[in-house]
Amino acid sequence: MNRGFYTIMAAQFFSSLADNALLFVAIDLLVTMKSPAWIIPLLKLSFVLFYVLLAPYVGAFADSLLKGRVMFIANMIKILGCAMMFFYMNVHPLLAYTVVGFGAAVYSPAKYGILTELLPAEKLVAANGWIEGLTVTSIILGTVMGGALVTGQFSTMLLSFDLPLIDTGVDTRSEAALCVLIGVYLLAALFNLRIPDTGARYPHQERHPVKLVVDFANCFTLLWKDKLGQISLAVTTLFWGAGATLQLIVLEWAQKSLGMRYDQATSLVGMVAIGMALGAVLSARYVTLRKSLSVIPLGILMGCIVMGMVLVHSKIIAYPLLVLIGAIAGFFVVPMNALLQHRGHVLMSAGHSIAVQNFNENLSILTMLAMYSLMIRLHLALNTTIVLFGLFMAGVMYFIMRLHALNQRQHDSLGLIGEAKH
Repeated sequence: MNRGFYTIMAAQFFSSLADNALLFVAIDLLVTMKSPAWIIPLLKLSFVLFYVLLAPYVGAFADSLLKGRVMFIANMIKILGCAMMFFYMNVHPLLAYTVVGFGAAVYSPAKYGILTELLPAEKLVAANGWIEGLTVTSIILGTVMGGALVTGQFSTMLLSFDLPLIDTGVDTRSEAALCVLIGVYLLAALFNLRIPDTGARYPHQERHPVKLVVDFANCFTLLWKDKLGQISLAVTTLFWGAGATLQLIVLEWAQKSLGMRYDQATSLVGMVAIGMALGAVLSARYVTLRKSLSVIPLGILMGCIVMGMVLVHSKIIAYPLLVLIGAIAGFFVVPMNALLQHRGHVLMSAGHSIAVQNFNENLSILTMLAMYSLMIRLHLALNTTIVLFGLFMAGVMYFIMRLHALNQRQHDSLGLIGEAKH
């Protein structure tokens, strides 16, 4: 990897670290304000929603400027959201967190799109492995950091810090935490400024809102019609929707089947994240782009193992089981991400293809969370929900595997892997 890749990794790590820590600070603010309980889940919804709503526009924006500059602008938007949250007396934290979600939606196409500009196709799996592993690490550390910033001795220490003869205006633990997170976002922005110019230039980007939607629809159709693009897009779309739902299932399973408190149950979600990081690193080491489609059967295996959760009632078994589920997920999704980025770069442009990917994946998250909520509303037993979830995953992955086999019988699409952009 060249030096620019490591700069991108550093920028991504600190930006993602602040994103994940900020969620817990925002929740603490809502609790402090004695907001209704139903508002807290809306934080995650408002953050994800912009990935769907802005998909036709953020791809074109990412391709209109240097990717490093786009990432810098996105981080400054996140800082604006933090600043708005700081002045929560005038701006509701939900609105402020929505602004941060807007920045994240702008950030994503540039973050992944620059990899196809900076690196050759054969290094994309390794690059995605390290990026995903680092992202998962930032999720784990961000969760710990967010909790530490608003509770315990660390928050007390922050409040005790003061400047002589200067009134900082920082009087609460949430305000002190937000100051720290603004500093982390600024650090990420400084790394953004050090990202090199890859030399990639795209044709003039459309600016008319309606034409941008039409252009996005064309990119959406093109990627789904491509024999390699449709397979990798289907896998990643299913994975991210299932992953978001699995987080909530694990929390409920830990409380009902293992007798764990809520704060203890969150550690099990961390086990899945640790497994994903391990799987991502192993995938980067052993799977090449040309062999990326060989990992599809692991998705079926993951669905079957998830169903096995209903048989587990011991913490000793639960921890390694969830690490295994995470490792399988990380091992098969990283090559799929790399293949999707490669085909998107060949067929259209880096920013547009990532925008299409974000649209599908986050729409999947919203849809599968809605399905899970419906199951809860219907009062289905937890074990029934887990089995249905596992069957759905395994069944869809089997269908995708058969679709790929059918595509191969019609035409050898594997020969397209590694193809240069025309």
